[in-house]
Amino acid sequence: MEGILVLSYGSRAVCTVDSFLNSDNEVRLFIADKQANPFNVKAAEDTGGKHVVIPDLDVHKILDFAEKYKNQIDFGFVGPEGPIIDGVRDLIEENTEIRMVCPTGADAIEKSKADQRKLIEEVAPDANPEYQVFHPEVYKGSRRDIKTDLFSFTAKFNNRVAIKPVKPGFGKGVAVWGDHFTSGKDMFENYFLSNFKKSPVIVEEKVEGEEFSVQFISDGKHLVPTPAVRDYKRAWDEDTGPNTGGMGSYKDTGNVLPFMRRSDWDKAVEMGQKVHEGLKKRASEEGREAGTRGIPEYMAYICTEDGVKCLEINSRPGDPEWMNVLPILKNDFVDVCYKILDGNLRNLDFNPKATVVTYATPLDYGGYIEKYSGPRKVDLTAAEEFRKEHADSLKAYPGSMKGSYALNSRTIAAVGIADSIEDARRLSRGYIMKIDGPLRHRENIGSETHIELSKNHMNSLRG
Repeated sequence: MEGILVLSYGSRAVCTVDSFLNSDNEVRLFIADKQANPFNVKAAEDTGGKHVVIPDLDVHKILDFAEKYKNQIDFGFVGPEGPIIDGVRDLIEENTEIRMVCPTGADAIEKSKADQRKLIEEVAPDANPEYQVFHPEVYKGSRRDIKTDLFSFTAKFNNRVAIKPVKPGFGKGVAVWGDHFTSGKDMFENYFLSNFKKSPVIVEEKVEGEEFSVQFISDGKHLVPTPAVRDYKRAWDEDTGPNTGGMGSYKDTGNVLPFMRRSDWDKAVEMGQKVHEGLKKRASEEGREAGTRGIPEYMAYICTEDGVKCLEINSRPGDPEWMNVLPILKNDFVDVCYKILDGNLRNLDFNPKATVVTYATPLDYGGYIEKYSGPRKVDLTAAEEFRKEHADSLKAYPGSMKGSYALNSRTIAAVGIADSIEDARRLSRGYIMKIDGPLRHRENIGSETHIELSKNHMNSLRG
């Protein structure tokens, strides 16, 4: 029996737990969870493992849990970014014999968008938009100097820029010209300063195009790409509203998306390899072994008229993108984890299926309504009956839930799996539409209309 430690938050981690449960290997799950996720609680109980709630996912509390059951745990897998950035792998591996499937704290490139840009500048400079980093300590509170320097940079692009906190925003905190602000004053007063009070800010030239992401899995030496996925960050239909952790996503039956060329995929994979080599070189220069085991790069790209650019790099599975690829992985995921740990990962095999993920969220998530103070009970009875009718073609992963009640973030994700994006979307939406409770979702995730707009947009940009 394989004892597996899982650090969990949200539907992405539940998808991972489900993959462990579907392994041909007998597993016992020890789950350290941000909340009492109903799926995870049952999974731990059913496998003879343990479930613990650690609301802040503090790495020292996680270590205490791991040490308590270290004689029963063979390896650990980390989903959320916080513990990775805080060095959970280093801490557990130094104090126990448990090997962790995740990058070390030193190789968590997600912790600084400025460091990401520097690394890309070194290994693939043509993939970087023009950017500038603004550090609060440089200005010592001088609002006039900050404004002068900021507008000196943004004037080159007629203020068409993106504002990002250097520190991780967990899918939020980014503001873009045309989507969030349309004047320099609005940009400075309502977006730049609000981020600048908390951390350094990176300001980037806004690049026009269509976005996609690729998640790379590594054994520390080899890097294996997973298929491209399109995420929907904006809270509302028509790509409006604030950025969220992701309202849903889709992938096609192969590695590329309908608006992509094969050359876009090749460029993205080449860039991922260069970044991986850059991380290993940086570690060598610092006199340490690179810790890029796990998912060291979940890279967000954008197809432009000038080729593929990199928007950002994360050091963990994507949410929701992980749910587009893991359910169609042909390889046994427990065996994959052992290959990662042993340095023997060479390739991965995926079913040639399309997948669509739709998130159901609370009514006040993403500012759809300002406040909801009513009951939050969610009845999944009809939705679960619908899922059972479609067997392996439909997955449902609870996220921000406690028992039968929705909490404050994304409540549950439905993953449709089919021979076309449209059929996968029909299954995913079918489940969501049968949920009885105060939830909402984006209507156009993976829709033919939205995909056609993306294709037309790229055709226009490429002439």
